Order: sequence, then structure tokens, then C-alpha cells
Amino acid sequence: MYRILVIEDTDEHRENLSEILTLNGYEVDTAENGKIGVDKALKERPDLIICDVMMPELDGFGVLQILSNNHKTADVPFLYLTAKAEKDDFRRGMSLGADDYLTKPYDVALLLQTIERRLLKHERLLKASAQHAPFESFVNEAKAQELLNNLSADRELRHYQKKDVLFEEGDYPRYLYYIEKGAVKVFKSNEDGREFIVHIAGPGEYLGYLSLQKNDHYTESATVMEPSDIRLIPQDDFYALVYGNRDVNARFIKMLANHVAEQEQMLLDLAYNSVRKRVASALATLYDQGKGNIHFQRDDLAAVVGTAKETLVRTLSAFKTEGLIDINDGQIVVLKAEKLRKMPN
Repeated sequence: MYRILVIEDTDEHRENLSEILTLNGYEVDTAENGKIGVDKALKERPDLIICDVMMPELDGFGVLQILSNNHKTADVPFLYLTAKAEKDDFRRGMSLGADDYLTKPYDVALLLQTIERRLLKHERLLKASAQHAPFESFVNEAKAQELLNNLSADRELRHYQKKDVLFEEGDYPRYLYYIEKGAVKVFKSNEDGREFIVHIAGPGEYLGYLSLQKNDHYTESATVMEPSDIRLIPQDDFYALVYGNRDVNARFIKMLANHVAEQEQMLLDLAYNSVRKRVASALATLYDQGKGNIHFQRDDLAAVVGTAKETLVRTLSAFKTEGLIDINDGQIVVLKAEKLRKMPN
């Protein structure tokens, strides 16, 4: 029996959809907001996710972004269900990797047909992958997932404090890092020592796999941003699994592709977007990643945006005056994520 996770903040819609799916033979789990939905999806990987877009705590775009970047849920079919039918929302959802997009009020027959089609397509892809994998004993997708989970299980767990260094540009890789708790900034530095942050990694993410795959020096540095628990996976164990299992290797290639796409978008933003829009986009992205109250140092936020600290502070002050954010004891609280996302240039 297929298990479907429904993430919907409206009680009536969530209960109605759950009842429809249950009556049609599906096992259903529900979540009343995006954060709870992400937690449930990571703990018990569903066969398909149906998610509303406009929700408190964490909206549907944030949910998909987090799950797409986590190896446990990156391949789960994802269906948006929302009352909004704007073309910009549709394009944004599909560009993040959604499999389909239906608007409320929905036609029950069309909804069920869409779910069945996505599940069957996903099953065919898994079977095709199994038929062409090099080692028959490892071709099963469930087995690949189990192997990937075991990669970080029972490895050395180290506790890092804020500003601790994981690795520096030019170092030779010895480990694959898996973040269980906390946040790590990945950045490049120019000749003057100025940082440009290319990625902020959180729980469920791996770091250092590109340099390990290339068997080359790190091209970036990584520093802990808040107290973090990180597992260290020896490079030999990483090589044994990645080069011994096609499906696991494909997962890391997908993570790498997402990372490259993220960096390309950041470079485009630097080239074409105003500081105001870049700050708004950075805050919305951190909000989508489930960071909650953003308590990173202003220097780090400025490095994400690619601007001076003084300019960042002025922009944050303006956003607070406009009611887009609040600032309590140095922590930034996002109040209107959607307006930040759609900030004009």
C-alpha cells in the first residue's frame, strides 16, 4: 500500500483530502504546517507528498527546497495543491522540482489520476534503474537508501562550537561530513580575506563530497556558524559505497547538480539584482530552509548577499520599518516571507 503525506494548514481541507485518499486505498499521514511536514517526511519517507503552498511556519516552496536537498527525500514525488493559480507560483514550484501542480477547488477524479500516474512513473523509474545497475544485489532502491543511511550511522560524532573550522580551501579531503545538528557556512575568500558565502548547510546535508569524488583539494572553506553535531565519514568508506553502488552515486551527483545550480543563481543575483532584492532573497531562502529566527552574524549575512556590513544593516532597518521583519536581541524574525520573495528589483 502506498503511503501519502498530506501537508495542509487548513483543518477542513486536510481532513477531506485524507478521507478521499483513505477511501481510495492509500495509507495517509498528515501535517498541519510545513515544519511538521518536513520532520515527518524525513523520519518516515512517504511514497508521495501532497503539499499546500501558502502555509504558516514554512510554506510549500520551503518544504520542497529542504526535501529536495536531503538524500532521504530527494526522489519522493511531490505534488503542489493550492488555491493560488498565478503563473509565477506555478513556474517557481516546478523549477524547484515539483512533479505536478493542481489548484483548489480540485476535481477528485483528476487528483486521483494525477497521484496514480506519478506513483506508477516513479515505480517504473526505480525498476529501470534496478535492471541496469552493475551489481544485482545492490540495485534495489530501498537497499540503496539503506546503504546511504548507514553511511552516516555509527560514525564518529564530533561536537563543534561556533567558528570552528571543518576544512579550509587548499586542504586535502580526508572525510565526508554529515550534519546532524547545527549550521555550517561554505565560503570562498579573495586575496584581501573577504568572504563570499556560497552555501549555508543544515541538518541532513553532506559536505565535502565534490573534493572526495575528484580526489582533489578543497576549493572552498567551511566554518561552523552555531553549535553543531557532525559525523565524520572516512574517505575509504565513502569511495567503497559510491563506486560500488550506482544509485547512491546518482544521489551524490544530484546533490552536486543542486549545489552548482544554487551557486549559478547566486552569481546571477549578484550581477543583476539590487542590494535590497538580494537581502530579501537571502532572508527568504534562510526562512525556507527552516532556520527559524535568523541569528547569524551580520558579517555572515553580508557575505551571503555580497555587500558591505553597513549596507546590510541599513537594509535590514528599512525592512523592519516596512513590517517585513522584526529584530529581537539581534535575531531576525521573518514576518512576511512572500513579500520578501517577490521584492521588486
